[in-house]
Amino acid sequence: MKKFKVTEIRNDFPILNKYINGSRIVYLDNAATTQRPHSVINSVKEFSEETNSNIHRGVHTLSYEATKLYEDAHKKVSKFIGADSWQEIIFTRNATEAINLVAYGWGLHNLKSGDEILLTITEHHSNIVPWQMLRDIKGIKLKFLDVDDEGNLRLEQLDDLLTSRTRLVCVNHISNVLGTVNQVETIIKSAREKGALVLIDGSQSVPHYPVDVKKIDCDFLAASGHKMLGPFGIGFLYGKREILENMEPFNYGGDMIETVTKEKSTWNELPWKFEAGTPNVSGGIGLGAAVDYLNKIGMKEITAYEDELTRYASEKLYELPFIKVYGKGAGQKIGVFSFNFEGIHPHDVAWILDENGIAVRSGHHCAQPLMNRLGIKNAVRASFYLYNTKEEIDKLAETLGKVKKVFKR
Repeated sequence: MKKFKVTEIRNDFPILNKYINGSRIVYLDNAATTQRPHSVINSVKEFSEETNSNIHRGVHTLSYEATKLYEDAHKKVSKFIGADSWQEIIFTRNATEAINLVAYGWGLHNLKSGDEILLTITEHHSNIVPWQMLRDIKGIKLKFLDVDDEGNLRLEQLDDLLTSRTRLVCVNHISNVLGTVNQVETIIKSAREKGALVLIDGSQSVPHYPVDVKKIDCDFLAASGHKMLGPFGIGFLYGKREILENMEPFNYGGDMIETVTKEKSTWNELPWKFEAGTPNVSGGIGLGAAVDYLNKIGMKEITAYEDELTRYASEKLYELPFIKVYGKGAGQKIGVFSFNFEGIHPHDVAWILDENGIAVRSGHHCAQPLMNRLGIKNAVRASFYLYNTKEEIDKLAETLGKVKKVFKR
């Protein structure tokens, strides 16, 4: 295995040289958004300076070059997650839009009253609210798989929750609150026995682990570019080709059509059938550059290094007696740690950490059903990525001690 050179990697990220209140930034908000290396920043800049043009609509050189770069980005993402074809990759604004595409393009046309969708209590709001919309429109039923007190999905409930009426199972690959790596292969196997499709929210897994959609055999997978070193405003949906071919479009308009007459329209081939209008070309190219960067380092190497960070952070944070860390007993997990001080609001904790140059997230993390299950309303969340270090974890633990002193807890 290649030696992981985190110092050299950090040099690729210009924002890590920023100082906050006189301290070099310690960026621990990666579950929300990751930072971008020079190569991603430059790819977007170079497109704007050298190739800026609309795709698919011109025979001139700039349009041809832009089209090739944009289509190549689809191919990079396809290979990155092990899809059969780049035409199974639909670029969206983010994972939220990708999930909504399934809800509108598949769910609205295939579900009927009495059908069931199984979710988990750990889902991000983006993987709950669209299905609530369908419930209200179509009269379907939503069920939720619970977690135990340690943050592990209660897979023993699957036998009761999955029925002949289950049409779709939606599950996050990794919890954005607990960092728990869910056993999606087991869930998919159980769903198959009932003839249900499976949508995986890969927002927290694709950036951190080698993900192979054929190996896990999911029908859909959604992810966001800004959580994997890419720009904002770009994400993707993977879908099995035979399913996508039979789905209806989500957006309607230019470029997603094959023919248009006054009477009717026919749809373009995949993936353009689902990419209506002028797309985020520069964002797609930036996402392709992010995939290039991750491949250059190696996903197995990234996973191994992050596992080391996670173990180290566990040792440091779990031994602090004045905070409660949620999901401590989870099985496999990534470097996402949510915790609270008794009697101190998470926003106050985050503010003091920021005063010391440490960026974390505080709030409900778009996972209010899970917060309710844990008996809390909010939490502080520190989350790590490939450019973080053990020294930064030490500073986090040390500064949490300062929080305790400030509030005399």
